[in-house]
Amino acid sequence: MSIAKSKLTSKLTQKYQATIPQAVRKKLEIEQGDRIIFEIEDDKVVLKKLSPLDWEYLESVSATLGEWSSEADEKAYRDL
Repeated sequence: MSIAKSKLTSKLTQKYQATIPQAVRKKLEIEQGDRIIFEIEDDKVVLKKLSPLDWEYLESVSATLGEWSSEADEKAYRDL
């Protein structure tokens, strides 16, 4: 079983914006207003559609993450 690969390009604007090619939009089933996520894996970036449930979860926990960003925490966990 082989997986077909496609190489698609898009040009960056002055504001570093790019159009997602139609073949990618169709494959990911993304539409205007949908949220996407970029996952960095070594030297690759993976683009995925973010489901509404995932986005709601990320928004709900983001406010709680600041409690570990003090200078004392940085010093205590710097060597981990």
